[in-house]
Amino acid sequence: MTDDVLLVHGGTPISGEIRVRGAKNLVPKAMVAALLGSAPSRLRNVPDIRDVRVVRGLLQLHGVTVHSGEEPGELVMDPSRVERANVTDIDAHAGSSRIPILLCGPLLHRLGHAFIPGLGGCDIGGRPVDFHFDVLRKFGATIDKREDGQYLTAPQRLRGCKIRLPYPSVGSTEQVLLTAVLAEGVTELSNAAVEPEIEDLICVLQKMGAIISVDTDRTIRVTGVDRLNGYTHRALPDRLEAASWASAALATGGSVYVRGASQREMMTFLNTFRKVGGEFEVDEDGIRFWHPGGPLKAIALETDVHPGFQTDWQQPLVVALTQASGLSIVHETVYESRLGFTSALNQMGGHIQLYRECLGGTPCRFGQRNFLHSAVVSGPTKLEAADLVIPDLRGGFSYLIAALAAQGTSRVHGIDLINRGYENFEEKLVSLGARVERPSAS
Repeated sequence: MTDDVLLVHGGTPISGEIRVRGAKNLVPKAMVAALLGSAPSRLRNVPDIRDVRVVRGLLQLHGVTVHSGEEPGELVMDPSRVERANVTDIDAHAGSSRIPILLCGPLLHRLGHAFIPGLGGCDIGGRPVDFHFDVLRKFGATIDKREDGQYLTAPQRLRGCKIRLPYPSVGSTEQVLLTAVLAEGVTELSNAAVEPEIEDLICVLQKMGAIISVDTDRTIRVTGVDRLNGYTHRALPDRLEAASWASAALATGGSVYVRGASQREMMTFLNTFRKVGGEFEVDEDGIRFWHPGGPLKAIALETDVHPGFQTDWQQPLVVALTQASGLSIVHETVYESRLGFTSALNQMGGHIQLYRECLGGTPCRFGQRNFLHSAVVSGPTKLEAADLVIPDLRGGFSYLIAALAAQGTSRVHGIDLINRGYENFEEKLVSLGARVERPSAS
């Protein structure tokens, strides 16, 4: 098949301007939150990505009316006629996203039951869904596991509870928030994720009438209410996409102005970008990233939950580190299999060695569990074109960056996976002067 392949003619710096819209890690969750309301919600700055289309389809299957608003990137969602969806129709969405599990709490509140099929998502390490079901049981849900998926019921109103996360998981925190807001009583969540996208979801829920407080020790308290309204909200910009384009500019020796990028949510990335040798300039409309010339610098890097260096920033930046002088050390502490993408970079001429040991000081869950979760990147190395098969969303964009930086023409397979989180990425590449094309069918 050639319809899922992109030819990338590398060796040319990218240069120009692109725009990022709302964050992939917020927008679909805010769409799910609309299910909780008794009136229509209006969400702005929505990107046209696959995860948004998946959730839109799921909402419509459950009787929510969804249509475009007055401005580009605006969705209006009316949940006044929520209904039970056909199991077969829901199952058609299985494997395309993990977001359906977040519909559980809202559907239990609205209908008293929910069905969740098998779940998909990127294969970058353990993302166990069992914890989501454990949380829902604590709220009072009953779960019946069958061959085609999980059937959930709530015979009575869900009740608030105390939950401590073993790790500050974003997905688990979202599950608790979306369930707790209409549960009876108070829910206390400790060791919660506090990413900017979580804060923005809390803002959405507060606009709807929720009562949520966030303490400095990662504790979130939610006082359940009887009813929520709709909301009007403009999603925060996608800091992960913005950083991906920044890394692309650095790896190719180019310059990219990312309109819509916000400094506040990217401060940790910006510090690291500067340490490597990249330059950036912030104005009121966005951030310009560029390679100033001269050698890049090797660094020691550890991923961590917010406010640390985000794991989704790691893969694109590693491509740029192949062009830095010296030995860079990368310690991945969030997803145990996220460094697997580096084998393709070595195939292209990179020098990256993986280790099972923790090459860093950040407490890590993987040190004694035999996962290759640390890397030493030796550079600079000249990258050569190759046939590449995309493993996951961020790894896929990293392969695009590597292909852009490499000499020759690379064939990148599985390219449509990138549509999950990068809006119109092919058009953006072309606007930046990248030479990319779909192969002819002959």
